[in-house]
Amino acid sequence: MNLHEYQAKALFARHQIPVPEGRVAANAEEAESAARALGGEIHVVKAQVHAGGRGKAGGVKLVHSPAEAGEAAASMIGRKLVTHQTGGEGLPIERVWVERGSKIARELYLSLLVDRAHERLAFIASPAGGMDIEAVARETPEKITTVGVNPGSGLSGFEARRLGFALGLEPGQMKSFAKLVRGLYDLTLAEDASLVEINPLIVTDTGDILALDAKLNLDDNALYRHKELAEMRDPGQEDPAEAEAGEHGLNYVSLDGNIACMVNGAGLAMATMDLIQLSGGTPANFLDVGGGATAERVTAAFRLILSNENVSAILINIFGGIVRCDVIAEGIIAAVKGVGVPVPVVVRLEGTNAEAGRELLDESGLDIIAAEGLAQAAEKAVEAAGETK
Repeated sequence: MNLHEYQAKALFARHQIPVPEGRVAANAEEAESAARALGGEIHVVKAQVHAGGRGKAGGVKLVHSPAEAGEAAASMIGRKLVTHQTGGEGLPIERVWVERGSKIARELYLSLLVDRAHERLAFIASPAGGMDIEAVARETPEKITTVGVNPGSGLSGFEARRLGFALGLEPGQMKSFAKLVRGLYDLTLAEDASLVEINPLIVTDTGDILALDAKLNLDDNALYRHKELAEMRDPGQEDPAEAEAGEHGLNYVSLDGNIACMVNGAGLAMATMDLIQLSGGTPANFLDVGGGATAERVTAAFRLILSNENVSAILINIFGGIVRCDVIAEGIIAAVKGVGVPVPVVVRLEGTNAEAGRELLDESGLDIIAAEGLAQAAEKAVEAAGETK
């Protein structure tokens, strides 16, 4: 789950990570009042959306008076912001963050993420902050420093100093920087975060270190431990279909193709999508119904799939391990009858009770295309999608 900048900065402050003073506003009047209350001559008004690249897209504006802050907020709130991360439709702006301006001497990059390959948390630092870290890693990888933290011993002072030296900080700044690094580490553990990113982390003209931006991703699987954080979810920033999928316990991601997939198991789902691509088609989604798929869940999956107007065929690929293929077949039959599926459905069943599942589908009288293997299923789905066009 992603948080907005203003929410992330509230958590930053709670864990003693220094951030510029700011206030959230839901309309122009609140933004003007926020700027007036913050004081100072310069303020920054930032659109609150779950995407990077806001500055280049007009979602970050520098203003010189409370009135200008209100005008900037009015130009953003109620509209959609389109960045390189949002896609063409953009994301709705419902709030802005009004922040007191900072005098920037240097812009740095610092993040802490879960390094699954090495089974530990890892800090990533770069003196080239304020720009896409992917571009830095691609074009000037020597400017990237990664420091893994041993989960047994935890964060050490040496590791914090190593990060500080990599960023080119002065000796007098090491103490405050080490405190910030400790705050990031403690926040990640305490709040079950999967990514904490500050871009840019700034050094002011007086040598202070501040988190000018804040990106925080939380582990969905740990939200049951954090009721307060779970309530910060903003469904308006999520794909409606993906949000609905979460309510039914489905793992769903919308894509740009026209062949919908319904699969049990993330690895099998990825393989199915690859074979669709290799067969000349394009997948319309990633959809994992999980190992405990039920008829109700399969019906919900069909509704999600059919909410995408681009879908011209559906490929169902089920390997019966925990879930029985006859149960999936019953769900498919009930869904096709109840939902009404106007596009071809290709089904491949293997594993527990696969033969019984195939018999149920054959006897249903429904127009369902059976496939013996995964490669054949992908080919039939691509062929059926082409005929639908």
